[in-house]
Amino acid sequence: FTVRVGSVMTTYRDFDAPDAFTTTAVGRPGERTFLIQVRGEGETITVKCEKSQVAAIAHYVRELLADLPDSKDAPLPEALSVSPNPEVAFVVGPIGVAYDRELDRIVIHLDEMVDLDEEGEPLDDVVASRIRGFLTRAQALAFCDHADDVVGAGRPNCRWCGLPMNIDGHPCPRMN
Repeated sequence: FTVRVGSVMTTYRDFDAPDAFTTTAVGRPGERTFLIQVRGEGETITVKCEKSQVAAIAHYVRELLADLPDSKDAPLPEALSVSPNPEVAFVVGPIGVAYDRELDRIVIHLDEMVDLDEEGEPLDDVVASRIRGFLTRAQALAFCDHADDVVGAGRPNCRWCGLPMNIDGHPCPRMN
């Protein structure tokens, strides 16, 4: 469905019971492109995002899960690979994470990044997209575990400064 708020027209796509909510990174460490993919109801949507966004979603979802009472959720899903040759629908901007108590679902909103004017407001007549996934606790936990693996598979951090190192090293600020 589509809704106009101010000058922004937003197209929503809800995945009430997604088959998969997953992430991957393509490319060499240091040059990777991060993707999030939602599959369900005969549709697949893939969006491009930043490594820090994937890590932040996993972090906040874990905190949210830790605050919830125990539940007898299904086993962790295993289908966490991204479909081959995904077409990117949009680049992710704002992200929201929430808990729907009535449905007992973790809700993740992925909003499209839109161009802003000089005052920080969206340009006139912008059309943006939003994906909303309603994940079971098991799906949310599986996403977190998988996201940690994907994020952690990048460049190793320098033992002195903590910054990522390239294959040929890096200019460490602590090693003047």
